[in-house]
Amino acid sequence: MSEENRFKQRYKSGDTPWDIGKPDFNLIQTVSATPINPCKALEIGCGTGDNALWLAQQNFHVVGIDASEVAIAKAKSKAGEANVKCKFIVSDIITSRIEGAPFGFAFDRGCFHTLGSDQERRRFAEIVHGHLGTDGLWLSLLGNADEHRDGPGPPQRTARDVVNAVEPYFEILSLVSGSFGSNRPHPPRAWVCLMRRRR
Repeated sequence: MSEENRFKQRYKSGDTPWDIGKPDFNLIQTVSATPINPCKALEIGCGTGDNALWLAQQNFHVVGIDASEVAIAKAKSKAGEANVKCKFIVSDIITSRIEGAPFGFAFDRGCFHTLGSDQERRRFAEIVHGHLGTDGLWLSLLGNADEHRDGPGPPQRTARDVVNAVEPYFEILSLVSGSFGSNRPHPPRAWVCLMRRRR
């Protein structure tokens, strides 16, 4: 089963531990502290929309994409309930050019790390690069291979995995070991990586 189909099945069954019902604190901290000014933004793998909606509430013009029709339907419903203007599309950035490019900011929480090889991750970085404008920023949250665990959790990548993939497309502004926003008592460890598009 492809990664895309696996996610679709998990949304249908409700097996979505990453869907925490609120924006990830790493996104809020990074956008606020950097700061990243409101612009056209793309969320890759937006799920049920909590991060995209938060960005829209900060005056970003947001397009959220996800391969799961179930997730996108829930995201649209949340946007309607919150009266927040946000565009949600069923799409896969690997196979489709996303309408609205170039974007000033891209965000993914747990998409980049699902790709299993250096080559696949490098191709993903190249595609994100192609959707961003001059000096566009990309914030990616990835599972961190420094976490030793016995049970299930997000795919784990090393700092070298990240660096190998994003060069030469991005300048890494920060690569920090932290944790995912989570409802678990012990949140999974994460890499919080902020990058600037190379010209």
